[in-house]
Amino acid sequence: MIFPEMKAKWLPPDQSRKLVAVVFVVFLVMFAIRRGLYQSLHFKHRLIHPGMMSMSTDSRGELLEMVRSIVPPLTYDSHKGQAGRVGVVGGCQEYTGAPYFAGIAALKSGADLSHIFCTSDAATVIKSYSPELIVHPLLDKQTAVAEISVWMERLHSLVVGPGMGREQHIMDNVKGVIAKARQLSIPVVIDADGLWLVTTSPEVITGYSKAILTPNIVEFNRLFQAMLGKQPEKNSSTENVKQLSQAMGNLTIVQKGQTDVISNGDKVLLAEAVGSPCRAGGQGDILSGAMGVFAFWGQDAVRRGVDNPLLREYGPSIAAAYGASTLTKTCSRSAFSKWGRSMGASDLIPEIHPVFEELFETSGPGTPIQRL
Repeated sequence: MIFPEMKAKWLPPDQSRKLVAVVFVVFLVMFAIRRGLYQSLHFKHRLIHPGMMSMSTDSRGELLEMVRSIVPPLTYDSHKGQAGRVGVVGGCQEYTGAPYFAGIAALKSGADLSHIFCTSDAATVIKSYSPELIVHPLLDKQTAVAEISVWMERLHSLVVGPGMGREQHIMDNVKGVIAKARQLSIPVVIDADGLWLVTTSPEVITGYSKAILTPNIVEFNRLFQAMLGKQPEKNSSTENVKQLSQAMGNLTIVQKGQTDVISNGDKVLLAEAVGSPCRAGGQGDILSGAMGVFAFWGQDAVRRGVDNPLLREYGPSIAAAYGASTLTKTCSRSAFSKWGRSMGASDLIPEIHPVFEELFETSGPGTPIQRL
């Protein structure tokens, strides 16, 4: 007999069994509906093709699988640095938190080593935040480009801008560092004051297909005006991002907002994972650090011949941007559920591991992480 303790005394035995079965089926249906609603609310997205407005939200799983396909497996025969050596260019006397958040987010997202290239008066402060960061007080030296270039030979990707400041001699040094990254053909993520540099000197990055720019709405409007000589059209964010990418030689642009709009000038992807209403400073730095890791993973996946249809369709930079956006927004939502109005960027850091596992390491057989 099914669930004898639930047998209704006031019904005949056969009808009692039917009642219990019906209740059980209703419970399963309600659970499935609730689960489906949760996922559709929290991991919405749309793929947008030229001439095609959107695809079904059923492809959400396929997009997450695209990101999973670029995450390198953890194996016992891998060596230190193989999962990613990320450099962060930024950090000055006024802004020491931003490069820390970018660097530590890169590590927590899966990079093996994280280097911070900052000014001399910021180095000791940044070193005190974490023993895991490798801090180089070089950015304000006259020999900065030459000295940083030596280290860049070992790096897999570069994040430019967090806490960089806008002093002219610093920006001149950063121009040289970006030029070296292009020479080495490594991915470059540009955020914050790095975007100010790009707005004033767009030639430093225009035409570099391995670059990802991450402007907020104000930074985007400023860059759009500089490149196209006009303000973006209202209520046309997808077309605006696409136009700006094309004007900059089809590099990848992520316009941050409630919905992150990602485009390489050809394809557009809307990343709509729900974040939090708390706009505490530092969340963009966490995004840029995570994106630095994913950017390397995406390029390396292509090099390794990873076969995923959406990765072939959208390319490694869009895959990296979607993965980092979804990870950061979901961490923000998780942290906000615990801390509410008092949430700060540092509260996102402990969320990276569980959220990463939930999103990118739960795909069944062949999952990237090898359990003991």
